[in-house]
Amino acid sequence: MADISIPGVTDKYKTNDLIKNLMEAERVPLTREQKQLETYKTQQETWRNVNTQMTTLRESVRSLYSFDNPFSSKLASSTDEYAVSATPKRDAALESFKVEVLQTATADRFLSAELDAKTQVPAGTYEYAVNDKKVSFNWKGGKLSDFVAALNRRSANTIKASIIGISKDKQALLIESLITGSENRLTFSGAARDFALQTGMIGKAPAAAQDSFTIKRDTIRNADNLNSKTVEFAQDALTVPPRSGFESPIPQKIAAEKTKTIRFNVRAVDIPAEEVLPDKPELPSAGTVSFKDVTLSNEEFDTKLPLSQETEKVPAEPVEDYAAVFVKTADGTEIPLGPLKPNGENTSYSIAASDYPGMSALVIKNNNTHKKIVMTKPETIDMAASSGYIPLNPAETAADAKIKYQGITITRPSNTIDDVVPNVTLNIQAKTEKPATISIEPDKKAAKEALITFVGKYNRLMAELNILTQTKPEIITELEYFTEDEAKAAEKRLGMFQTEFSLANGKRALQTITSGRYPTADDAQITMLSQIGISTSASTSGFTGVSASRLRGYLEIDEKKLDAALQSNMQDIKNLFGYDSDGDLVIDSGVAFAIDKNLQSFTQIGGIIASKTSTLNTRISSSQKNIETLESKLKRKEQDLKTKYGQMEASLNSLEKQSDSITNFSDNQRSGR
Repeated sequence: MADISIPGVTDKYKTNDLIKNLMEAERVPLTREQKQLETYKTQQETWRNVNTQMTTLRESVRSLYSFDNPFSSKLASSTDEYAVSATPKRDAALESFKVEVLQTATADRFLSAELDAKTQVPAGTYEYAVNDKKVSFNWKGGKLSDFVAALNRRSANTIKASIIGISKDKQALLIESLITGSENRLTFSGAARDFALQTGMIGKAPAAAQDSFTIKRDTIRNADNLNSKTVEFAQDALTVPPRSGFESPIPQKIAAEKTKTIRFNVRAVDIPAEEVLPDKPELPSAGTVSFKDVTLSNEEFDTKLPLSQETEKVPAEPVEDYAAVFVKTADGTEIPLGPLKPNGENTSYSIAASDYPGMSALVIKNNNTHKKIVMTKPETIDMAASSGYIPLNPAETAADAKIKYQGITITRPSNTIDDVVPNVTLNIQAKTEKPATISIEPDKKAAKEALITFVGKYNRLMAELNILTQTKPEIITELEYFTEDEAKAAEKRLGMFQTEFSLANGKRALQTITSGRYPTADDAQITMLSQIGISTSASTSGFTGVSASRLRGYLEIDEKKLDAALQSNMQDIKNLFGYDSDGDLVIDSGVAFAIDKNLQSFTQIGGIIASKTSTLNTRISSSQKNIETLESKLKRKEQDLKTKYGQMEASLNSLEKQSDSITNFSDNQRSGR
């Protein structure tokens, strides 16, 4: 309270102290209301903290029974992690399988010859392509380092350029594709090709006639039971009549070179029905007989008999078979290359050595009766050559990944293969010396960490409920993980909501849930938390006395018991926390589900906590208005007192002055006499 400040008036009568004492009595209702307001605010903040802890626990238990639950997580291990690893999805089967890496997928990486450190890149339009992805930009000319930077800015995820220092004055340019696979060749056009030729990165492709694949009469043999002697050879093609076929060996030099590809066209041509005759009869061999040194032979019959008039007019029953082209491997397996077009048009075939490891022969089979097969002369192409150019210093050339799974050789353009093993992605890093065993197992570590997190959050909430609903100081001192500041704050909340039955009931419900039994499958071995080492007395097995955990409802973990359960019974543990009891694909039972539903009544919109905080909001608002009213009244009261006592002091001072004047006057009169 401010002192009286009336000009000319002093506080010699102690009116300020008097007013202060009077106002202190008047302030009692205001002080009481202010304390009540602070209580409301503290309660509101406490409810919000309870809501936060309950929400945090709900999030934890939801993760235990949701689709992303840790019990469904899988881990993959490989006996050769350096060569091949795996990434399983949640639906991956728990199994072991073998994978042999025959070849990793690679990308083109072309290196130039040694270049002077001051090499300049000529101006022009530089064009690069990897399959259908193209990079093109105009270069004004300049230093090699600036060119590399400009190319990398424009190439995104297609190509990459680097400068490799060879010596103080020498360097090399490396341009590499960032896309693996045999079909993803790196090619150069325009100024890019000219500069690649200039720097010795590429050169003219040499003739490779010695590596060509040629089908010759003296090298072919019958295919199955089909006759190869009837095959007709011409300069640019060969014809396979009905019921004929052949195998032609593929040179090992072509089969072993992964950049080589054999190309040719095949078509099926109709033969008029009247030209098709039935097969001539085959008579058995005449046979021989031997006795001692004497051998007698029967004379062979002439089977070339003229056909009857009736037989010549009867055409054979037509047979159509468009599966005519095959690649034969060294182990005798015949791999079909796709059927012929039935309309007589050419069907194009391309046999890449990289796609058919171990290929040994080309097989043509004509099982048709009314069609002949015409095949163009095969040509051998070196796919390393690009438009007549090949890399002169290839650090690596583009190739597909090749693996063997379940005895089947599989090729893919990438080292990341996700369509071979169901719900498992294979990550290829290197060739294996022997098949690697990959095992898919549950992620026990993730499951254990999730359970530890759940127990921690559960105990935090249980501790808060104990503090709020009880007045025993030992509840706080028992919590060894509390910091000094946390303990002091907890002391202020001790017993704050001891009359709140909703919290007491919620606590009892949680204890009932965590100690209850949850039957799932008929053969389930685990139906209670205590069976996996989580209970109020997990660390005191066989102990029948009283422990703080039992009294307060805290959960403890027996790690050995938990580890054993996770190792042997992951499915039962998953069902323990969340289970579909009626088969409608919706979780409706389990520890985690029950805790979530119990806490929902507290944390949901319009729930218990929302109702409590809303009521407190109303009380806080009303209290704040009351305080404003009381403060306004006190202000007016104080001002009235100051005015009245000021006036009183003024009157007293006036009287005192009059008294002094009279006294002075009397004194003067006496002295004048």
